[in-house]
Amino acid sequence: MARLLVAMTLSLLLAGPAAGQLITAHRGASHDAPENTLAAFRLAWEQAADAIEGDFRLSGDGRIICVHDADTKRVAGVNHVVATTPLAELRTLDAGRWKDAGFEGERLPTFAEVLATLPPGKRFFIELKTGPEIVPPLVKELAAWRGDQSLLTIIAFDADAIAACKRALPAIRAHWLTSFKQDKASGAWRPTAERIATTVKACGADGVGMQGQRKVIDEGFVERLTAGGVREFHVWTVDSPDDALAFRELGAMGITTNRPAFIRAALEESTP
Repeated sequence: MARLLVAMTLSLLLAGPAAGQLITAHRGASHDAPENTLAAFRLAWEQAADAIEGDFRLSGDGRIICVHDADTKRVAGVNHVVATTPLAELRTLDAGRWKDAGFEGERLPTFAEVLATLPPGKRFFIELKTGPEIVPPLVKELAAWRGDQSLLTIIAFDADAIAACKRALPAIRAHWLTSFKQDKASGAWRPTAERIATTVKACGADGVGMQGQRKVIDEGFVERLTAGGVREFHVWTVDSPDDALAFRELGAMGITTNRPAFIRAALEESTP
């Protein structure tokens, strides 16, 4: 049994993208570990993720810290507004215990700490949760990093932030992000593929990251994206094997999931 477990672990560690799709760990392996912590990112690598995705904001003293919400109430139990709280104070918070007592003591990591977890050849989707004001500190952080910038992709819902990144960091890929909303009266979903293509072009993005909504994203939708000049897309947050398989068939370059090992196994099992 021990030999079998070792063999399975080695197989996962040596695995590449599942049938061409990047398996990206959403906020790290956040199904099993507290989101946006070093524990979650390290577990993502153990679960053979091809990439990690993390959320980044500016602290009150202008440092880049990894946290999704605008305040810390949900993940730390203490309601500090990230944008007005100094980094040192944010770093005193326990960001792990809410998930499980075994993660007690996990801290909100800095951008540099998350970047340092990347193994050779692995990728990093950097989600900016602010506007363009985060770009100068990001440029400074990346200037100090000696890794391969071709493995980085900057993502954001704020098109102005993406445009600023493409001006300041033209060599780094960027995807504009969008969710979908359905009009209650007409039943129509927004944004349309055409609107997405227009926004991607306007902000200079290299592609789009879309909410994994199968009621919207089908073959025709992808064809319209392509016709509008959008050559690559990824989908988030996909924890269903059926959904992952459907998006693979539609040509998604990446699938962002809270459960990287689970989704990888499902995709590899279905590969002829």
